[in-house]
Amino acid sequence: MSIPVIVLVLLIGVYFATWFKLFERAGEASWKGFVPFLNIVVWLKIVKRPWWWLFLLLVPGVNLIMLIVLNVETSKAFNLRSTQEQWLAAVIPHWVFIQLAYQNKGEYVGPYDWTGKKKGMAREWGEAIVFAVVAATIIRTLIMEAYTIPTPSMEKSLMVGDYLFVSKMSYGPKLPNTPVSFPFAHHTLPFTKNTKSYLEWFKLPYFRLPGFGDVERMDAVVFNFPEGDTVATNLQEVGYYQLCREYGKKNVIANRMTNPQTGQKLFGELVVRPVDKKENYIKRCVGIGGDVIEVREGQLYINNAKVENPSQLQYDYNVKTKDRLNPKLLKDRYDITTQHIRFNQQTKEYIMPLAQDKLDDLVKNPVIDTIYRKVVPKGTYSSPNSSYPIFPNHKDYDWSEDNFGPLWIPAEGESIDLTMDNLPLYERAIRVYEGNKLEVKNKQIYIDDKLTNKYTFKMDYYFMMGDNRHRSADSRFWGFVPKDHIVGKAVFIWFSTDDQTGIRWNRVFNTVK
Repeated sequence: MSIPVIVLVLLIGVYFATWFKLFERAGEASWKGFVPFLNIVVWLKIVKRPWWWLFLLLVPGVNLIMLIVLNVETSKAFNLRSTQEQWLAAVIPHWVFIQLAYQNKGEYVGPYDWTGKKKGMAREWGEAIVFAVVAATIIRTLIMEAYTIPTPSMEKSLMVGDYLFVSKMSYGPKLPNTPVSFPFAHHTLPFTKNTKSYLEWFKLPYFRLPGFGDVERMDAVVFNFPEGDTVATNLQEVGYYQLCREYGKKNVIANRMTNPQTGQKLFGELVVRPVDKKENYIKRCVGIGGDVIEVREGQLYINNAKVENPSQLQYDYNVKTKDRLNPKLLKDRYDITTQHIRFNQQTKEYIMPLAQDKLDDLVKNPVIDTIYRKVVPKGTYSSPNSSYPIFPNHKDYDWSEDNFGPLWIPAEGESIDLTMDNLPLYERAIRVYEGNKLEVKNKQIYIDDKLTNKYTFKMDYYFMMGDNRHRSADSRFWGFVPKDHIVGKAVFIWFSTDDQTGIRWNRVFNTVK
C-alpha cells in the first residue's frame, strides 16, 4: 500500500472517530457528525473555542495550522495533558483520536486552564499560535511539506496549480543548514522583495536522518536548485551563471544593463544563498550515481538502454494549420493552455507541447495541415557568440537538449580519471559541491594544491529532467544534483486548480506517478 493511500485511510479513520465516537463521549449527539460545517461547529463547542474559527479552517495554509491547534485542544479536553500526549496529538492525531474513540482512553473533562483563571483572547491566541507554529515547523521539516507546482516543466504529469504533499521521510529528512529563520518563509520575508528570512551567523553542517529508502529512477523529486547559490533578484527565473554567460560576469556584478521596456536596472541586487535556502525545483530523477545517461533525438537512454517514457511526457511540436486555431477548442478538447502556445511568424507555424495521446487526437482535426516534432540537433549552440546554455556550458561540447551525452553521473566512493577534456563535466561538483580547491596550471590539474589525474567523489549525484521536455530548465542545462540538495519525494496531490476551468476534480487526492 502506497504512502498516500495509507495517509488517506488514516484521515478517514480520524474523521469517523472524531465525528461519531468522540461526539458521544463529549455528550453530543453523534448524528451531528453527518452534517457538513455543523460537525466543525460542534467540534469547536467541545473544545470551547469560538464558532468563527470555522472560517479559519477554510483558508488554505491557515487551515493546516488550525487543525493542529484543534487536535491538541481535543486531546486536552479528554484529559491527555502531558507534554508527550500533546505532541502526539499534534504530530499523529489519527493514532491519538482512534485510541480516544475506540479504546475509551481518557475522559472528557473539557479544556484545561492552567492558571485557574479565565483566559483572555490574547492569551488564548498566543498559546495556540506558538504551539501550532512549533508543531507545524517540526512536521514540515521532518515529515511532510506542502508544495505548489509553479511552472509547466512537469506537465502533464504534474501541472501548474497542483498542490502536493512532499514526503521528507522517503529519503530521510534533511536538517536545515540555517535553522534560525522566520517560520514558513523559504528565503524571503513575507511582504518584502529581497529581505532574507534567515540568519546566517548560526549554521549547521549537512545532516540527513534515516529515511524509507534512496532516490530511485523516475521518482518525482523536490530539490534545492544547485546553481541557485547566487541570484540576481530582478531575474530570479534565469540562473545567475547563465546570465554571466549571456551578458558577461562583470556586467552582471556591476548591474550595468538596463531593461529597455522599464528603464530599470536589468539584474538587480545579487544575493548569495545557503543550500537549504536555494529555490525548490521539482523534476523527475532519470539517472542516479553510476549511470551513464544519453539523449538521442529526444529519446532518453540509461546505460545504453532505451528508457520507457512517462505516460504523460510531452515534446514540442510544430503545427501548420489551414485556418486559425480556436483557443477554447484547444483547451476543452486537448487540454492545451493558450499561454503554452507560441507562433513562429517566419514559418507561420504554431509551436505547442503535446503528449502522445493528445497528438493522436490533434492530427485527426481537419484544420491541421502538417505536424512534426521539434528536435534540436547537436551543434545548435556551438557558434562563437553562443552563451552555451547546455551543460557543461563549454565550447568543447556541442550537446543540445535533444542530443545530449553520453555522460557518467558521479557516485559516492567512485573514482574517475580526470583530463582537460572531461574536467568541464565535473569541475563544479569537485570545487563547489564537495568544497575542494581546484586549479589548472599549464594544462595540469591541481586539487587542494596537489597535482592529480584522479578524483574520488564524496557523495552521490542525480540527473533530473522535466516531463515537458522542451519547456524544462533541468540537468541538461545546469548539470548534476548533489545528494545534499535533495529535499523529498512528491507523493500526493491534495488539490488542483486551473486558471481557466477551476478545480480539477479528477486530480484531487491522486498519487504522483
